[in-house]
Amino acid sequence: MISFGERLRAAVADYGRLCVGIDPHAALLASWGLSDDARGVEKFADAVLVSAAGRVAAVKPQLAFFERHGAAGYAALERVIRRAREAGILLIADAKRGDIGSTIDGYAEAWLEPSSPLASDAMTVSAYQGVGSLAPAIERAERVGAGLFVLAATSNPESASVQHARGDDGRTVASIVADEVAALGAGARVAGTWSSVGLVIGATTPLADAGLEPERLGAVPVLAPGFGHQGGRLAELDALYGPLAERTLASVSRSVLAAGPDGIQHAIDTHRAELRP
Repeated sequence: MISFGERLRAAVADYGRLCVGIDPHAALLASWGLSDDARGVEKFADAVLVSAAGRVAAVKPQLAFFERHGAAGYAALERVIRRAREAGILLIADAKRGDIGSTIDGYAEAWLEPSSPLASDAMTVSAYQGVGSLAPAIERAERVGAGLFVLAATSNPESASVQHARGDDGRTVASIVADEVAALGAGARVAGTWSSVGLVIGATTPLADAGLEPERLGAVPVLAPGFGHQGGRLAELDALYGPLAERTLASVSRSVLAAGPDGIQHAIDTHRAELRP
């Protein structure tokens, strides 16, 4: 079984470091001429998949925009996930789940277990209860060859008061999370592979401001929101992430989706060109 870290590395090598979000919120559906219901959401997602397949390393559906349509929204998401797998494109479920014990394992079973209709290649998780609380999800992900991206330093401005807070040892909350995630990938670092447990580090806050030291993060891959509409520039990815840049997946959503169903492909190609060295 090939680990998620190695599948991600292969996808980046083949298609580059771009990840396209699938965020069918009401305003975008309206601008696309689609109905604000499960049927419209599914048509939206399918159009993104068709344009993204073979062009980007991964897609990232934001689950909230499917959940708001209840059971029908989840049914649509199940079909979208299946089509992504059939298209051979990695799918990261932007779930941001976080809990302890059997509860976090239940979330991981839903989003990572191959037998689940929602099975994704990876999911985003929150470590507010401590990275150790994610142990059941980490163990399940390793067992089934899936991945996790742990929130560390997010791109929303409200996060700084918590994530940049420093403890008695001078480390920020973000750096504590990052160091513990890096420790989980120690074996991958020794083997020269990518870890299957990565970090979410937004593009709008300098790493130093969050107390993050790239050289300490070994084989950890990064999911980086904040590019495009939120202000991060893809051309600056290498400068922003330094030693992490080669393992950083730049996530874009509105700057691509706003192009409409006929313009997505061109928008993706423009973003890919901006990422090239």
